[in-house]
This record gives sequence, structure tokens and C-alpha cells, in this order.
Amino acid sequence: MEAVIAVFALLFVLFVALGAYATVKAVGAAKRGVDRTITQARRTVEDHTLRAKSFAQPGPAGEIAQLRLKLRTSMRATQDALHAGVAEDESLKESLGLFERLSLHGHELDDELKRLESEPDRATLAERLPQLRERTERITHSADSLRWAARDRARHLAEDDLDALSAQIDVETGALRHWTTAENAPPTAPWPQAPGDGPDSRQTWPGESPADRAAQEPEPPALTPPTARPAYPWQKRPRPESTT
Repeated sequence: MEAVIAVFALLFVLFVALGAYATVKAVGAAKRGVDRTITQARRTVEDHTLRAKSFAQPGPAGEIAQLRLKLRTSMRATQDALHAGVAEDESLKESLGLFERLSLHGHELDDELKRLESEPDRATLAERLPQLRERTERITHSADSLRWAARDRARHLAEDDLDALSAQIDVETGALRHWTTAENAPPTAPWPQAPGDGPDSRQTWPGESPADRAAQEPEPPALTPPTARPAYPWQKRPRPESTT
């Protein structure tokens, strides 16, 4: 009895532990989903704000907003392309590692540009703009190169797979259409004639009466009487039989 109680207690503890683990996993997944949604919403708001500043604020402040928007758009597009491609092509892991190193420079530049948005000294800001513009161009050019190279590789792999598939389909369709025509087929051997089959035999078809068949049959040749055998002088005449 004590052993049964111990087994039930152990099962109860196991079920409780599994339930707690499942609850923690579900809460963690929900929290990550909420954080991801909040991050995407924050990025969307920041992008719209930068776009509005680039049009509304003339001079160096507006150009700073344009540089930030260009940098963020390029880096985000490259990140999405590499993460989506590495799931199907493991050779992109090295490219993803290079992008992560590039992202460090991108985040550093974005933070610097963000601080300069509230810079009151417009003269100093205008003086630093060429150097900031060059750094932004270098980082975005590298990110765009990685993104387009990954897309070109994916397109090239898809074209190779399509070429191989087309070749296999051509071979299969050729095999399906490979039949022997009647002209190229070897002649069949004639069947042996059945007894009674011949040029003089005739087959009675439905609707044909025996009288019609008899009328179409060729008449047999007339019988000629046997000719008398020639008599020779050395032959004796037959004697008449004696009645006595």
C-alpha cells in the first residue's frame, strides 16, 4: 500500500513539474512575442518620425534625419534577407557573421546621429556632416552588397535547380513518348490454315441459304463411260459356261 501511495505521489509531482515547465515556456514565448511587437512598433514610429523630420527640418538637422533613415532601412533589409536565407543555405552563415560585425559600426553611427539631432550648434553640425555622410555611405554600401549577393546566390541556386528539373522532365517525357509505330514493327507470322480452309472452301454468312450456296458451288465434271479394252489375237475368247 505504501508503494502505491509513493508511486501516485511521484506521478503527481511529475505532472506538476511538467505543468510548471509548460507554463514558463508559454509565458516566455508570449513575452518574446510582445517584446517583438513593441520593438517593431517602436521602429515604425521612429521611421515615420525621421521621415517627417527629413522633410520638415531644412538644413543639417533634416540631413541628419535622412542619414539615420537611410542607415536603418539598409541595415534592417540586409538583416532580414540574411536571416531568411541562412535557413535554406548554410553557406550564408559567414555572411551573417560579417553583417553582425558591420552592425556594430552601424549602431555606433546611428547613436551618434541620434545625439547630433539635438545639437544646437548648427555650424559645428554642418562641419561634421561630410564625414558622417561618408561613414553612412560606406556602411550602407557594404550592407547592400551583402544583401544583393545573398539574393543573387539564392536566384542562382533556384535557376540551377530549375535547369536540373527541366532536364529530368525532358528525359521523362521522351521516355513516355517512346513507342514503336506500326510501320517499324516487325511483320507478324501468318497463322496456319485450319482443316478445310482453302481456295475451294466457302464460309456461310448469316442470311445466305443453302440453295444460294449450292447455286454458287462449281458443278462437278461429268463422268465418262469406261472405254473398251483392246483385244489381242493371242487372247482366248471366254467360253460360255456349260449348263450340263
